[in-house]
Amino acid sequence: MNTLPLITTWLSLGSVDPHPNVTPSVLFGLGWLYLILCGMNVLWTWRSYHKGGHFRMPELTGGQQVPNAAVWGMYSTALLLVAVTHFTCASHPENFKMVMPEFAKVKINWLVANPVRYFLLTMTMFGGIIVLRNWLAKATDGWMLLNASLLFLTISMTDWDFRQIVGKPDNVPIVAMLFIVGFFTWLFFYRANENDRRKAAGRPVVEADKNEKVLVWPDLVYTEMICMIAVTALLVLWGIALQAPLEEPASSVKTPNPSKAPWYFLGLQEMLVYYDPWLAGVVFPSIIIGGMMAIPYIDFNKLGNGYYTFNERKFAISVFMFGFLPLWVGMIILGTFMRGPNWNVFGIYEFWDVHKLEALNNVNLSEYFWLKGLKQPLPIAPPDADLATQTYYIVKRELPGFLALAVYLIALPPIMAMTVFKKYFLRMGFVRYMVFSNLVLMMAALPIKMVCRWAANLKYFIAIPEWFFNV
Repeated sequence: MNTLPLITTWLSLGSVDPHPNVTPSVLFGLGWLYLILCGMNVLWTWRSYHKGGHFRMPELTGGQQVPNAAVWGMYSTALLLVAVTHFTCASHPENFKMVMPEFAKVKINWLVANPVRYFLLTMTMFGGIIVLRNWLAKATDGWMLLNASLLFLTISMTDWDFRQIVGKPDNVPIVAMLFIVGFFTWLFFYRANENDRRKAAGRPVVEADKNEKVLVWPDLVYTEMICMIAVTALLVLWGIALQAPLEEPASSVKTPNPSKAPWYFLGLQEMLVYYDPWLAGVVFPSIIIGGMMAIPYIDFNKLGNGYYTFNERKFAISVFMFGFLPLWVGMIILGTFMRGPNWNVFGIYEFWDVHKLEALNNVNLSEYFWLKGLKQPLPIAPPDADLATQTYYIVKRELPGFLALAVYLIALPPIMAMTVFKKYFLRMGFVRYMVFSNLVLMMAALPIKMVCRWAANLKYFIAIPEWFFNV
């Protein structure tokens, strides 16, 4: 019998239903997860007890001061009871009711299975991170967010379709990556907020107080060796517990549906939905790399070097995080967990039906202009026309797209230099500002193109199949 990975073995044992939501193996595994979560919160209760914090109850309940450790202790006890319930109900999964409610599945599927709503959700979450950074980047609030995300993941595991997506050996590292990205984002704001408060009070930053120098040998080398051993042990255990996702030999007559790139290329693969391959696969990655290299030369703000801060570099950090979180991590999430057969978008609790078809009638800008706007046929060169005549008709046909591109990349930077980016233009000078503004516009081109595709089925601004050139 084939040995399946630990996570995906929860799928079918103990049930005659081919798609069981809960089985004895699922309940037993989730019981261990709740037990681990209980242990984590027991340690947090111990920490809260030694910190000695209190909070005031609402006036309706008397307004008493309650120790924080008491609340976390009750929460840990509740998690222990939930874990015991999972263990005791494992023999009778048909009677188990502590699952993700159907109405919640429907609402969440409705929210994420549509690209427009998914993009609005990621943008709202990004804005919330920036606006609420002072509240989110506290130790207790960060721990509450971690608990909420782990509880959501654990309860969602009671859904068969969700387990199929999350439990794939290919996708387990991506789930771990999401928690790692969340932790380091929180850690940045935690340290940046502390330094910003110190700066406002006229005190030195944390890094200046802890500017102790140590030797490479033995301090750094020993630390690196310990980390190397720990990571090696983790990878060995991972390799034992989770089999490599090896499939059958490749065949030209049978391709996977969907056929996905490795997770670190899923952002680029998602861009192929909205842009021609030469743009999504060559031009934009080159611009990303070139833009990263150009940042030290176009940056005029010398603050924030060597220490964490947000208030001193609001624009730079916000732009970077916008490009990284919604436009890169968000695209990886979309491509991994919601892109299913035929590259359709599915909800996280939705069955990946290969027969699902969504009719799309994508239209180029030239077709909007000539066919729908002017009610005229597209300008087409005669069959026997020479190259000059063909070029004339192509340029005439795609003139709206050329004008739109010229306004966006040529006319818009000077307009921004006189308005929103006036300070940047004065401090950067013409050359550095033009590089900076075009990098910003290139990054903004992706969400603009995505919105145009979703809202108006706009495929290309410029479509010249005769020359294999599409924008």
